[in-house]
Amino acid sequence: MLHIRTPLILHPGLSTPTRRIWLKLENLQPSGSFKLRGMGLLCTQAKAQGKRKVVCPSAGNAGFATAVAAASLGLKACIVVPHTTPETTRARIRKTGAEVIVHGKVWDDANQKAMELAQGAHTEYVPAFDHPVLWEGHSSMVDEILEDCPQVDTLVTSVGGGGLLAGILTGLIRHGRMDCRIVACETQGAASFSAALAAGHPVRLPRIDTVATSLGAAQVAAWPVQHIHDFAHQCVVLSDDEAIMGVVRYANDLRQLVEPACGVSLAIGYLDHPAIADARDVVIVVCGGVNISAQKVAGWARLSTASEK
Repeated sequence: MLHIRTPLILHPGLSTPTRRIWLKLENLQPSGSFKLRGMGLLCTQAKAQGKRKVVCPSAGNAGFATAVAAASLGLKACIVVPHTTPETTRARIRKTGAEVIVHGKVWDDANQKAMELAQGAHTEYVPAFDHPVLWEGHSSMVDEILEDCPQVDTLVTSVGGGGLLAGILTGLIRHGRMDCRIVACETQGAASFSAALAAGHPVRLPRIDTVATSLGAAQVAAWPVQHIHDFAHQCVVLSDDEAIMGVVRYANDLRQLVEPACGVSLAIGYLDHPAIADARDVVIVVCGGVNISAQKVAGWARLSTASEK
């Protein structure tokens, strides 16, 4: 097992006598995000099958998690990122020993290149989000949540390609917790899950336009679109400004940095959003992210302060 068991803590300021806001701190994983759970399991299985190399398309987090897993397992890793992935993130991936190839404007372009590079018999293609082994790995998070907070009635999660959501649904189904409400969060410029729910099937967005670049999958996986209907659920689409507010307030409250892709879920708590109005025990998955810096958060905080004056 390459991931760690992460803490589940009460938010120090948002919990009340009638509603508790819990934080599942996946940002504390060795890879900085929940992605290590699924990527670690898939890479472990690949090595057991005799594979020597893994190739992963990524905007940052999936690639870094795959690179961390590969380094731990003694596998070679090639991570294909689009030009939108910051150089700081590329450098972080390279420090693990992985090869980084920059290709295309968006993740979909990088994905096509990664699939071309993963054709060898000893090479494993590691998708960013759409694979049942990834979902099984991510579902281990639910085992921990239910052990620490068996009374949870609402789970709040960000949705990019749908891998994290699929993992949460997989875990809840395994435990027979179909009574748990799901709040799925996106930003307005990357609301492919909301579009899929409206259409009844995955649809491709014409473009991605959001500060939450890690949510930038133009089309989500089909499985979570189908199976979220087994649960009470709500899809919430917030603005970039609200996602950034979640990042800044979380940094002030917990002294930790997370991406806007994570901030959009935290914003549900900070906004006292109607989606959690009737809940008693809310778990927000702090999914983390490596495409962030103290300078970015400080800049957003200054802008926020200036706009309030």
